[in-house]
Amino acid sequence: MKFTPPPSSLRGPLVIPDKIMMGPGPSNCSKRVLAALNNTCLSNFHDELFQVIDEVKDGLRYIFQTENRTTMCITGSAHTGMEALLCNLLEEGDIVLIANNGIWAERAINMATRYGADVRVLEGPADKPFSMTDFKKAIEQHRPKCLFVVHGDSSSGLLQPLEGLGKICHDYDCLLLVDAVASLCGVPFYMDKWEIDGVYTGSQKVLGAPPGITPISISPKALEVIRSRKTPSKVFYWDLLILGNYWGCYDEQKRYHHTVPSNLIFALREAIAQIAEEGLEPVIRRRQECAEQMYRGLQAMGLEIFVKDPEYRLPTVTCIMIPKGVNWWKVSEYAMNNFSLEIQGGFGPTMGIAWRAGIMGESSTLQRVNFYLYAFKESLKATHPDYVFEKKNGQTNGTK
Repeated sequence: MKFTPPPSSLRGPLVIPDKIMMGPGPSNCSKRVLAALNNTCLSNFHDELFQVIDEVKDGLRYIFQTENRTTMCITGSAHTGMEALLCNLLEEGDIVLIANNGIWAERAINMATRYGADVRVLEGPADKPFSMTDFKKAIEQHRPKCLFVVHGDSSSGLLQPLEGLGKICHDYDCLLLVDAVASLCGVPFYMDKWEIDGVYTGSQKVLGAPPGITPISISPKALEVIRSRKTPSKVFYWDLLILGNYWGCYDEQKRYHHTVPSNLIFALREAIAQIAEEGLEPVIRRRQECAEQMYRGLQAMGLEIFVKDPEYRLPTVTCIMIPKGVNWWKVSEYAMNNFSLEIQGGFGPTMGIAWRAGIMGESSTLQRVNFYLYAFKESLKATHPDYVFEKKNGQTNGTK
């Protein structure tokens, strides 16, 4: 046998430096979560794996605040949750209304269009939430099968109120679908109380687990809609009837769907267990306190926040406006090279105009927030020596 030589790049062991991940995700995992990854990989039908899966489902129902049996995980990043909801609940020609004021709603528009839906769009500014009146008027006008809303947008740091929206949707026989990727466990969320029909979140965001596995839950009403489809879901991999069968969501004998990432399930189990042990209320309160500290520190530096109204700021992601004359990338690069700190730039509506600071996972402490503020200020000073850290006449100064 004759083969090409092995690549020289693989002659040494893998070396990854420690970094403080305080962007909009992924976040730092705890040692307990990382240790769970070291367990033996189990095959799909080992009893021990099914036991952990049941524990994960219990935990997901707790953090989603739901009794839904159809609660599970999809293998893949949080985009798979968006894909799965739209793929399973929409058929050719179905009307879907998407509340668009950020990058993730734009992604939902793209996906729903590919599935052949009749996509209608409710447009809004990236720094202000939609009102219940906005939603009601749009639903009355378009009479959609589904309304898609982003609860906490990591591209803007905007928090969209949801209470009361589920009832409005159900009054018009519309399903409410929610992206809670950057918000869950950072702000209160009540799936059943708020009458939400479909929701997903990101393991790698606030929960503090590795990326690659996406929690999702759907209501009995949404499940009925899926079971009543005229055609099967267009993508086998996203089919919640088949995947839910493996996850034990239905009273059926379990069948193979795909090889699940057992070690990611173990890690997610530990991340949720840590939240359960501390309790949702103190977990959320801690992140809100961290966010308030972040706001105070930024204000003291004369820096502005993209979302002006504090009531609608997402505690887990803060978009910091880039002052005039400042090269945002130089600041981010300096922080990484000198403090091993991630300071991420904007995305979507904040691209080129803001940085994004994350309070997620293991970085949800006052100590980490204070370090971020210190390193941010030092990085800005080092890369822009003429920058003035003060306010005059209510306006933030930039470079001289």
